Amino acid sequence: MIARPEPRTTAPKPGVTLDAGWDRRLGGGLVQPDIVVDLHGHNLANAYHLLDLKLEQAVAMGARVMLLITGKPPTDERRPVQRGAIRSAVGDWLAASRHAAHIAAVRNAHPRHGGAGALYIVLRRRRNA
Repeated sequence: MIARPEPRTTAPKPGVTLDAGWDRRLGGGLVQPDIVVDLHGHNLANAYHLLDLKLEQAVAMGARVMLLITGKPPTDERRPVQRGAIRSAVGDWLAASRHAAHIAAVRNAHPRHGGAGALYIVLRRRRNA
């Protein structure tokens, strides 16, 4: 039987990976986000606009890690837990974003930063020309 890999939050960009140190620090919750964006209480249109605005600010200030809080869907014992609408859309938003070239990786957040209700967006380091 072939083991299937864990599903990713977003499709990886070709040739883009984080080194083992980054993945270890993110997985252990050791990274302190430079900017936090909380999308609780927003509808899809407002959430998209806020994410775009905050990505622009993060890129301009040279941030490396953004913590994006999408929130967890309400739990209901009568039906299985599903992703919330914002969390489901984030992967597509980031892939199609005008800031996509600045995004190195997207990872699930450590429980101390929101766990299943949040994501780390790792931004590329600015290259001085």
